[in-house]
Amino acid sequence: MEFQVIPSSAKFENTVLITGFHGIGYAGYWTVKYLIQKLEAKRVAFVDSESVSPVASTNQGKLVTPYEFYQANDITFFKVEVPPYRGVEIEFFRNFSRWVTESKFKEVVLIGGLDASLRTDESAFRLVHTNSYKPSEYLKDAKILEDEQIIVGPVAIMMNYFEAHDFPAYAILAYSTTDRVDPRAAVSSIEILSKCYGFKVDVDPLMKGAQVVETEVSKQDRKLGTSESIYT
Repeated sequence: MEFQVIPSSAKFENTVLITGFHGIGYAGYWTVKYLIQKLEAKRVAFVDSESVSPVASTNQGKLVTPYEFYQANDITFFKVEVPPYRGVEIEFFRNFSRWVTESKFKEVVLIGGLDASLRTDESAFRLVHTNSYKPSEYLKDAKILEDEQIIVGPVAIMMNYFEAHDFPAYAILAYSTTDRVDPRAAVSSIEILSKCYGFKVDVDPLMKGAQVVETEVSKQDRKLGTSESIYT
């Protein structure tokens, strides 16, 4: 499968790559999208691949493609607007991981969601990192994902590749509800990243969004007369 970054002149050396995907609570996707907006990151490159979904949209009059790179200072964001075709995800993310290791990034941060029913304390997230990544001062005391817990999807594919190729990478897995979008998980991830990389982002809009979602869920619960919620 062809994997090409356009333009080839785009520079990524010594930047931190942050990306996330459409997983539990959409934590990774919304974290990346929100940071791009709030940090006013500039779009610098696109991905051309046989697995690009036949989907396009617009935002403020500009065309939005499925896979795009944005940069703000020394941080590069990879935004996955639409997941790859089913059946080609493994190959796509392996090719992407190989390209990352060849592009001289400083380190990679993957954002994902973690089933909140697994929470055993008040921590907002769990950390997973490759052997070659040495946790920063803020993360050195972070709780590691418990033994026997399983990571699936793009985060797992990429972390496995980076571990095998001795590349510094870590994943922030924010506790999230599993059956709907969970803005609170994105807030948790953003607060961690802001401390690690020294930027400030107003998360109040996300918190208000979380409150709206939770209010609507509560209304549906009362209508159904049950403690179990149904989401569409």
